[in-house]
Amino acid sequence: MTDDVTLAFAHPAERAAATAPDLRDRISVRDHVVEVEIGAFQAERGVTQRIRFNVVVEVAPLPANLADDVDLILSYDRITEAIEGELSEERLNLLETLAERVADRILLEPQALRAFVRIEKLDRGPGTLGVEIARTKPADQGVRALADTPEPIILCLSNAAIASDRLTDWIDVAERHERPVILCVGFNDAPAVRVPNHKMVQRRIDLLAIEQNAWVLASHDDRCVVVETRTELDWGLRNDQISVWAPSKLVLDSVEGPGVSVTDIPALVAWFAGEMNAAEIVFVGMEPQQNAIEARFAAISEVAL
Repeated sequence: MTDDVTLAFAHPAERAAATAPDLRDRISVRDHVVEVEIGAFQAERGVTQRIRFNVVVEVAPLPANLADDVDLILSYDRITEAIEGELSEERLNLLETLAERVADRILLEPQALRAFVRIEKLDRGPGTLGVEIARTKPADQGVRALADTPEPIILCLSNAAIASDRLTDWIDVAERHERPVILCVGFNDAPAVRVPNHKMVQRRIDLLAIEQNAWVLASHDDRCVVVETRTELDWGLRNDQISVWAPSKLVLDSVEGPGVSVTDIPALVAWFAGEMNAAEIVFVGMEPQQNAIEARFAAISEVAL
């Protein structure tokens, strides 16, 4: 019989093996260390510290026709993306909250059945401080897989559309549509900040200005959720969330970049649509980018997708 004390301090993989009701396949990410600002104490604010993740996921049996196809398995990347997505969402005080959110995000994956998440602070004392949780997918969880998600519609709203009394109607249409919808915006109408001779700084300022307008849009309707990572966008597509794209992270993390000026909003949105494999772009009250993916103009009063 397994000693409970020994098992309590065992690696999550051993705990998963010892507590599984039957023999299950598992994938794991071990000793994944990141630096992040986290913690409830004042000494933990404004500084980063190392935290270590050990995650084990019990998965459904592999399909008989696997054919060495990576798209048919739960990729390790989905685990690290779940960690990155939750760390980028907001600053947290508690490891317990972070562990819960990471487990919840992993269990959205169709193959995932149970998740063991251990998170440890490495810099807070002479020893290692941490938490470990085990969570099982709810029996009634009906989230579709990303592979089964329809290609999204990108709905780019002009400032006039955001300020109009038809904004709620547009969001209603987006919410009811059979395809998931991602909202995009341009700059607000405030005078642009300019820093001559600093191209990279100017680029960051311009991206932040777009994000500021994204938050303005979200303030008009609680159904709109501002997101910045690919993980968050993918989650929104699978869960019929109306996401508002905050562009900084995707643009700055892109290996090749958009290849267009971020001040050219129609061109930037067209690049984003390509990244998201969108079916169509609808520019509401804004001229569409030429030769973009199925791009079309819509009058603010049109309210139709």
